[in-house]
Formats: sequence, C-alpha cells, structure tokens
Amino acid sequence: MKAVILLSGGLDSTTTAAIAKSEGFDELYALTVNYGQRHQFELDAARRVAKAQGVLRHEFLDVDISRFGGSALTDANIDVPHGREVETMDEVIPVTYVPARNTIMLSLALAFAETVGAQDIFLGINQVDYSGYPDCRPEFLSAFETMANLAIKAGVEGRLKMKFHAPLMYMSKAEIVRTGMSLGVDYSVTHTCYDPAPDGASCGECDACQLRLQGFREAGYTDPVPYVKRD
Repeated sequence: MKAVILLSGGLDSTTTAAIAKSEGFDELYALTVNYGQRHQFELDAARRVAKAQGVLRHEFLDVDISRFGGSALTDANIDVPHGREVETMDEVIPVTYVPARNTIMLSLALAFAETVGAQDIFLGINQVDYSGYPDCRPEFLSAFETMANLAIKAGVEGRLKMKFHAPLMYMSKAEIVRTGMSLGVDYSVTHTCYDPAPDGASCGECDACQLRLQGFREAGYTDPVPYVKRD
C-alpha cells in the first residue's frame, strides 16, 4: 500500500513513518519542506530518517514562507523562547507558530499523493503535548480532509478517497517515544530543537526540546541526541 509522509526529521514525524510501515504501508513517499526555517539540521535529519525507514521516494520542496515573517522559526529578529513551563505551553499560541505552515504542507502533500496514486497521507501532529498551535488540532485535520476530497481530480472522479492519518494525535510524548522504541526507531538520527547550537546540538531549553526530553524521561529512556543543556 502507498502512503505519503510529511517528514520533518523530528521525533513525531519519524515515529509516524514507523507506524505507517507497521500498518502495512510498504510504499512510503516522503515529503520534506524547506519553508525558510532558521537552520538546516532538521532537513539533514529528514534525509537520515528517510533512509532508515526505507522510503521509496523522498521529495524536498523549497517554499520560502519566511519572507512573510511572523515566526521565531523563520525570522532571526524574533527570539525563540527558552525555559517556558511545560504545563503552561498551551495557554497562548507562542511566537514559534508559523502562519499557515501545516495548511501549506498538507496542500503540497495532497498534490504529491494524487500524482503517485496514494490516498493515505500521514503527519505527526498531536494535541496532547503540543505548544498551542491551532493547526495541530483534530478539527483542523478533519476540515482539511473534507476540503481535499473536493479539491482534486482523482477525488471528483472517484479514483481516490483521501484520508489523513495523525496516529499521534492523542498520545503524550512519552507514549510516542514508547511506540517508536517498540517499532525499532533510531531516534539518534532525528532532530527536534528550534534553536540548536552551530554544531547542531539541541539547546535543551526551547519548547520542542523540553517536550522531547520530558517524553524520553517519562518513557524511561535516555534521549540519544546531543544537548547543550540537559536537565
């Protein structure tokens, strides 16, 4: 079976790819988007992950939404928050939110899927341990799926019925880590940090690092990637 995976090279999308394989999707097509993020380490990680997961075809697209600004992940003039309390991360939408990022990426994945004849698209969003992003909610994904089936030729002709899979949606980070470990995922090849050191070491203090470290700790494992600061 064919499936398209939105692959960032992070913990969540890597686990999602492994889950897709475990569910019988043996023809994986990965899409990685260079959207103008402030560093390239996650793109390098995506290449490593795709190789480790046996991806059949891996496409990289340059869609520079950093030109719009408005996010700490794309604008060097906006500081990435450090040291926020995990328990309060979902109280406000943080400056690391990238306007319309998931909408754009899912649209590209939809085009890729229609081209290769895949009606299943996997992405690693979840609403349990997340930073308050509105495009990581099940309501968003359901609405996008409805739109997708109205938008493409293969859908109108009845040849494909698009289905968007977010298997991590209701998992905690600890559950995600346990699931990946049970599927043999090598997390040492992944990258999650929003604000890495020049050598690629994770900062240990941004929202993404804190959630990741907490997940490994609660799952009973040690995160194998290097950190500048690890609590």
